[in-house]
Amino acid sequence: MSRVTRLLDYVRQRQRRAGADEVWIPEQGGHAGLVQSELAAELPEEDLGEELTDCLVLYEMGSKPRCEEVEFLDLVQEAIDRVERGH
Repeated sequence: MSRVTRLLDYVRQRQRRAGADEVWIPEQGGHAGLVQSELAAELPEEDLGEELTDCLVLYEMGSKPRCEEVEFLDLVQEAIDRVERGH
């Protein structure tokens, strides 16, 4: 089983556990699509959109409790960094 197949299985399982009605795995998009899928699995209640940087630009500070806000912003920034680094 390839690394990509295992990763796709992991993303599917996370999304199902999170209660996602529809499991979204990009057919195209390569590494960036996989990173975004993983983030969507981590944050199933968030509408992440196409561009992860928009999540940071459009985010209203104080709209979540402080601990959730820090976690959300850290996860999004980490995903953006992973896409840029290519892993």
